[in-house]
Amino acid sequence: MSFQEITKILDETDAELVVLLCHHNADPDAICSAYAFKSLLKHFKPNLEVEIGLAHGMSRLSKHLLKHLPIEVETQPNVENSDAIILLDTNTIQQLNKLAEKVKNSKAPIIVIDHHAPHPETQQMAKLSITNEEASSTCEVVYDFYKQTDVKPSENEAKALFLGIAFDTRHFIIANSSTLKTVAELSEAGVNAQETLSLLSLPMEFSERVARLKASERTKLVRINNWILAFSHVSAYQASAARAIIELGAHIAVVAGQKDGSLEISLRSTREFHKKTCIHLGKDIAKPLGEYLHGMGGGHSTAAGVNGAGNIETGLEHCLGLLKGKLTNNQVATLK
Repeated sequence: MSFQEITKILDETDAELVVLLCHHNADPDAICSAYAFKSLLKHFKPNLEVEIGLAHGMSRLSKHLLKHLPIEVETQPNVENSDAIILLDTNTIQQLNKLAEKVKNSKAPIIVIDHHAPHPETQQMAKLSITNEEASSTCEVVYDFYKQTDVKPSENEAKALFLGIAFDTRHFIIANSSTLKTVAELSEAGVNAQETLSLLSLPMEFSERVARLKASERTKLVRINNWILAFSHVSAYQASAARAIIELGAHIAVVAGQKDGSLEISLRSTREFHKKTCIHLGKDIAKPLGEYLHGMGGGHSTAAGVNGAGNIETGLEHCLGLLKGKLTNNQVATLK
């Protein structure tokens, strides 16, 4: 899939306004990939109006990055009047929160640019879906567009792409050789790696620390074969809490929470668990769990999320059932 296929769709619709949408609580990969992609679009179509729209706010770290990059975002994007809608780092419509219905009702073509496992419903709606699960981040997918078109990113564009990649690879801990090559090329484009990486370091907020500790205290541990599965719940920072529980020693962490009448579940696993069991959290667990909860789920092999309806206990129990079904020769024991 190429950048030219995107511009072809925009030409066919005589697009004047394109809206780029990021998932709720947009992280640095979503925000930075949207910024870099907007810049590339404007390079070839300078008269095109392009908005970066937020479904439901952005993360604290993304807000911090906006102080160092000239990224303009719209909290109420003009979806109704858009000639094309492009979803970046967003593989399920459910991740658009209140904008989901507007996107579904829009007659504008939908284009998906992502590095998560594609979701069937989103693929069915999309006129074009460009997804690369081998890429470390959506920023890496967007950088490939720059290479396809022989456009050298500016210093700010390169910095944004670098930050998105660094964030999604946990400061390059899970980067592969292709990603490291991309990072080297971005450094050659003017990115000071050490200085730029420091932008991703923020002191943890008091409320996030409390959420992590509460989630750890409430954790129920289940052993299946030699794998330790941890299930917990907390009202906010589910993803952060899941990461913390993995760092404490669990192979799988599932943390749920309810907000505004909806159920949100974050799932994390170690790379060892994925490698030895071949269980893909996004495809094998989050997707069916999202369907069971009358919502949507998806994500990476070791990091995924679910949004739906129901109570926390039901969601966690069904998640455990899905994991049991995927793990053969189950020897189940409750550890706590």
